[in-house]
Amino acid sequence: MKKNKTSKSWINKKHRDPFFKKSRIQGYNSRSAFKLIEMNKKFNFIKKNSFLLDIGSSPGGWTQVATQKILKGKVLSVDIKSMEKINNSHFIRGDVLDPETYIKITKYFGKKIDVVISDMAANTTGNKNLDSFKTGELCLNAMDIALKILHKDGVFISKVFMGSIFNEILNKASTSFKKVIKYKPLSSRKESKEIYIFCKSIS
Repeated sequence: MKKNKTSKSWINKKHRDPFFKKSRIQGYNSRSAFKLIEMNKKFNFIKKNSFLLDIGSSPGGWTQVATQKILKGKVLSVDIKSMEKINNSHFIRGDVLDPETYIKITKYFGKKIDVVISDMAANTTGNKNLDSFKTGELCLNAMDIALKILHKDGVFISKVFMGSIFNEILNKASTSFKKVIKYKPLSSRKESKEIYIFCKSIS
């Protein structure tokens, strides 16, 4: 009974969320679309001719935003989950850590790319410390991919939760990129420990 009440409370809270309502009105697959919109307004990293990789893309909110901005480049989305077709983008279902998936990614672009974005988060267990650690590991994995596929002035953006692994992520980012900025979008829930790192130009 308690679980049902909790689930109902979460659903009610979700539907009161102004960004959830806005995402439905504007046709985005997720409220997180507004996080990318906000970050792009601040950092201006998605150009009309960008080659962009969206890691952990499902359900596709970030891909939708990218395809609205990128008119002459390429947008590739990758996730282990399925994702509905989004116009002007290509989707690969697979694990980005699988060498075969990475080969498909490099073949699709055919060159070093401009942007890697990752909104990946681990499935929640109820243990906040464990969840933040697992999401941090995903961020580190995404960064490894970004460092391999980005050109020297490329941009990497990733979600991370404040927690025990955060300093490790920040240290690696600061060593690997010339510019690293921590940023929390207004569209992130106030109670959430999530933050995003904006990284530019490989060291």
